[in-house]
Amino acid sequence: MIDILVYLFENYLPEAYPEPSALAKKLSAAGFEEEEISAALHWLAGLEQAQDVTLTPRSPDARSLRVFSATEEACLSMECRSLLTFLEQAGAIDHELREMIVDRALALGEGVSIGKLKVIVLVVMWRRQHTLDALLLEELLSDEDDEPVYH
Repeated sequence: MIDILVYLFENYLPEAYPEPSALAKKLSAAGFEEEEISAALHWLAGLEQAQDVTLTPRSPDARSLRVFSATEEACLSMECRSLLTFLEQAGAIDHELREMIVDRALALGEGVSIGKLKVIVLVVMWRRQHTLDALLLEELLSDEDDEPVYH
């Protein structure tokens, strides 16, 4: 399913991707399996629903600290939680976007690697048409398995 999300990010503008039935046909023609397509469309529908909901009536106090539940900790590694904290402290995401990202990570129903979380962050920001800073985009597109090259 993550591969489909990457495919959508790379091939469609956030406001111009097809309706679910047409998208399913295009994804099938691109070689994706029916089960993956169904899971991705369900995941994207959940993202659309989350966009329609205001998570908190007001911004949290700047001194507040987000505490992750046991379920969230089981799904998101310390590295993933650290990335979310970094993104929020750097001003790349706000508390509502963070909660939407956590929700979509939990929707995968499995442990989320840092690579998968980066894709989730990209897709959520892409669908929200949130401006991506060039350095942030580079970080999110980097592969966690990349080894440094020494010259």
